[in-house]
Amino acid sequence: MHRCWSPLLRVLTVLVQQYAGDVVTAEQVRAVALALPRTEERIVRDRLTYRVGRLVYATISADETTMGFGFPKEERVALVEAEPDKFLMPRPSDMRYHWVRARLDAIDETEMRELIVDAWRMCAPKKIRKLFDEGTQPG
Repeated sequence: MHRCWSPLLRVLTVLVQQYAGDVVTAEQVRAVALALPRTEERIVRDRLTYRVGRLVYATISADETTMGFGFPKEERVALVEAEPDKFLMPRPSDMRYHWVRARLDAIDETEMRELIVDAWRMCAPKKIRKLFDEGTQPG
């Protein structure tokens, strides 16, 4: 296939999946993130970011096609190589961080929820994680 058709084909695929209800949306990511204790939402450089204090654990791209999330640096190459259609390495400016990106049209809601909660756990204080694990809402 000619390279210029690739972006168009990707957009059409996303639209079909959204219509069929098979793609994770930015609103679903937002709902999961904002349900986690101490999470704040901010817009930074046209991207939605979710953070605990000053630590960002997830972002949604401006075009709402990808989600960045906290992930151990030591494991990210293996993750991306294992599923290159789902996961992307961070942008060059984010390589120094514990970070990976996922295509929203390639993951399901259960996987998105696991990725977001695991990323949140990397940033949340130990006491808050413990209360969350016990099912207690921190005050």
